[in-house]
This record gives sequence, structure tokens and C-alpha cells, in this order.
Amino acid sequence: MTQAPARSRTPRRRHDREIIALAVPAFGALVAEPLFVMADSAIVGHLGTAQLAGLGIASALLTTAVSVFVFLAYATTAAVSRRVGAGDLQSAIRQGMDGIWLALLLGAAVIAVVLPTAPALVELFGASDTAAPYAITYLRISALGIPAMLVVLAATGVLRGLQNTRTPLYVAIAGFVANAVLNVVLVYGAGLGIAGSAWGTVIAQCGMAAVYLWVVVRGARRHGASLRPDVAGIRASAQAGVPLLVRTLSLRAILMITTAVAARLGDADIAAHQIILSLWSLLAFALDAIAIAGQAIIGRYLGAGDARGAREACRRMVEWGVAVGIALGLLVVLSRPVFLPLFTGDSAVTDAALPALVIVAVSQPICGVVYVLDGVLMGAGDGPYLAWAMLLTLAVFTPAALLVPAFGGGLTALWAAMTLMMAVRLVTLWLRTRSGRWVVTGATR
Repeated sequence: MTQAPARSRTPRRRHDREIIALAVPAFGALVAEPLFVMADSAIVGHLGTAQLAGLGIASALLTTAVSVFVFLAYATTAAVSRRVGAGDLQSAIRQGMDGIWLALLLGAAVIAVVLPTAPALVELFGASDTAAPYAITYLRISALGIPAMLVVLAATGVLRGLQNTRTPLYVAIAGFVANAVLNVVLVYGAGLGIAGSAWGTVIAQCGMAAVYLWVVVRGARRHGASLRPDVAGIRASAQAGVPLLVRTLSLRAILMITTAVAARLGDADIAAHQIILSLWSLLAFALDAIAIAGQAIIGRYLGAGDARGAREACRRMVEWGVAVGIALGLLVVLSRPVFLPLFTGDSAVTDAALPALVIVAVSQPICGVVYVLDGVLMGAGDGPYLAWAMLLTLAVFTPAALLVPAFGGGLTALWAAMTLMMAVRLVTLWLRTRSGRWVVTGATR
């Protein structure tokens, strides 16, 4: 009788160790990514307001272009981890190389589009006459680094699938430091201005991609995996990524609609919205780290044919999602008096943000479960369901958000609509997880 609890705790402890070992480094790597933009902003900001405005527009365009292809990391993680679970490391790395080749092809296509259309894209974002030249310069130069950025995404997926999130953390930290140093040297030392900042980012991204390629190539040689592009494998990687692309575009549409509605509420509301959105994004990093662990762990269990282990890991990660969500919610409530003054001294902005922050805090446990189940289904390769579920979520959220100003609602009502959006995601993901249809074992789905 006394040994049963110990036995029941053993799998939980094993899952806890795996989750922590993968999630903590993943969180560090995720946080390092926005630091690139922050470093560029801090350095370019001293050149002048027009330069900083130009950087802001170009960075928004670049971030959107790269984030659309985040499926390169997600789909690759799922495919590689399944083969790792099946004990076929050669096939796992071969699959990872297919993802990297796809990243290079997509990167070349993006460059071909961005270089000639940079002025039109900048104008579309409403850049002023003084900021537009700087935005075009930064965008055209930085676009040359997009293939490297996409390779970093795909190679990160390879290493996550191999149950390695430490290397991406080390590479992200080194990349951030190199980017900061290069920006200072090229912007001020070489006198290149905003062009120097763009070149510094390109060089840092290429350096990160080179390190990833070195790690992956070394693994491929060790396990006898081919490095040559395989048309069938690249096509399979692209097909696996299409549903996740639909999911990502739907999520981006939700965020754009939210910002557009907030802008119609007034200057104080849009200012408060931007503050809350930045906090929401930071909280998402913590929850996404657990989701990344889920992708790698679930894929490995299913690849090994261990359906029971996959279900147990899913259950434990949901518990983690709830616990971390509650902790983050409490942190938001307790830090409000300290957090808001860091961004604004305007009482109107503060008054608009305070009640909306309470909504954000209350929704964090829901967000925790959503992120975890999202990661579980990605790890299971259940992309088509995730695409349809996100399209349904977009269909529910859009009228709810657009009705906020029509009925005289404010920022709090808008973030209540965001919570509704997360609740819809929770229902769709929970129903799928409960059905067990995601549990498909084997080296491939």
C-alpha cells in the first residue's frame, strides 16, 4: 500500500525532468529573439527619430515575413522527434535536412519579392517622407539575411526534435551579443548609420545559421545521413508545413484585427493596448517554452510506439500549463503598480490598461492549457486539425472584436474578446485531445 504512491509519482517525476530540461533552455532562446530588435532600436535610436521610425517599420515587415514561416521549426520538430523515438537517427537528420533545404528555397523566394517591392511595402505601412528612405535601406539590406533566419528556424526544429534545446539557447545568446557588437562597430565606428545596423543583423544571423549547419552536418556525417537535397523529402516538409502556415496566418490576422480595433477606441486605448500586448507576448514566451517541450516529447513517444507514455506526458504538461498560467496571472496582478509606470505616466493610459490587465491575468491559466495542447498536437503532427480549429477561432473572434466599438465597449471589452478567442481554442484543442485521434504511433504519421 505504501509503495503505490511512489510508483505513481515516478512517471510524473520523469516527465517533470524532461519538461524542465527542454522548456527552460527553450524559454531562454525565445526571450533572446526579441532582444535583437531591442538592441537595434537602442543603437539606431541615437541616430535620430527618423532613423528609429524607419527601423520600426522595416523591423515590423521583417518580423512578419519570418514569423509566417515559423512552421519550419514546428513541422521539423514533430517529424524529427518521431524518428528519434523510432530509433532511426539517420532518417531523423535526413528529415531535418529536408526542412533546411526548404528554408533556403523559401528564403530565396522572399528575397526575390522583398528587394524590388521594398518601397511599396514601406509606403503601405504609412511611413513618413523622412522615415521612408531609412526603412527602405534597412529592409533591403536585412532581407539578405532572411534565408539565414529561416535556416535558423528549421535547424532549431531539428535540434528540438533531437531533444536538444540547449544548443539553440547558446546560439541565440551568442547571436545577440554578436549583433549588438556589430551594430555599434558598423553604425558608429564605420559610420554606416542605419545601413550598418542592418548589415550587423545580417552578419549575426548568417553566423547563427552557420553554427546550426555545422552542428547538423556533423550529426549527419556521424549517422550516415545524406546532405543532398531530396525533392520528395522537401515536398513532404512543405506539405506538412501548409496547415501550420494556415494556423499561423489565422493567428496573425487575430492580432492585426485586435490592434486595428484598439486604434479605433482612441489614443489612450491604443497606447494601453500596445503596453498590454507587449506583456502578453512576454507571458506567451514562458507558456510557449512548455509547448516546445511538448512538441519534442510527444513526437518521441509516438515515434517509439508508446501511446500510453504520450498520453501521460500530455496530462502532466497540461498540469504544468495550468500551474504556470496561475503563477503568471498572479504575477500580472501583483506587478501592475510597478509595471505600468515603466511605460507611461499618462493617467488616461493607466486607467485604460488597469482593468484590461485583470482580464489578461485571469485568462493566463486558459492560455497555459491552450499553449500546451497546441504543442502536443503539433508534436503529434496533427497540423490539419490545428488549421481548421484556428480558422474556426478566427471566425468566432472577428465579429466579437468588431462589435466592441459598435456597442461602446473599451479596451477591457476588447481583451475580453481576446479571452473568448483563447477559450474557443481551448475547447477545440481539448475536444481533439480527448478524442484520442491525435495518438498515431510510428516513425511517420
